[in-house]
Amino acid sequence: MRKSIIKSITSTVKDLNKSGLVDDITMRNIENLCLSDVQEYTPDEIVSIRKKFRLSQAALASIFNISPSTVQKWERGNKKPTGASKKLLDIIDRKGIEALI
Repeated sequence: MRKSIIKSITSTVKDLNKSGLVDDITMRNIENLCLSDVQEYTPDEIVSIRKKFRLSQAALASIFNISPSTVQKWERGNKKPTGASKKLLDIIDRKGIEALI
């Protein structure tokens, strides 16, 4: 249901933007507010995503432009992915590794 509401809102705002009633900045702000939340990933989920795409820890680290030790820490639960890394995990999880390469 949330997705259909978001789709309806963004569609309406785009139409209002086309007609000149909503400026581009307001349109982008509303679209950004409607972005889905990025989930937290457990160590097991990170391992699962990495193995699903047959990546070593070093290969995943290279794609994210981080150190392999950071991936190791995520997978042991000593550290959690944050910011851009969390978003990249979400993209890979939803759209596949091809979305980043």
